[in-house]
Amino acid sequence: MKEVLLALIAGMAVGLLFKFLKLPLPAPPVFSAVVGVFGVYFGGVAYEWLIKIIQN
Repeated sequence: MKEVLLALIAGMAVGLLFKFLKLPLPAPPVFSAVVGVFGVYFGGVAYEWLIKIIQN
């Protein structure tokens, strides 16, 4: 949980800095793109889970 909070804080700091410098945010501007990133992560997790099931 500590890693998640640190990642959130770091992300917020970067977002604040970019907005302060009037730069575009270095993140997908659309919610669906963010969901896609989660999909990629969970796809990798599901692959690892399936491999464990198949090997047993």
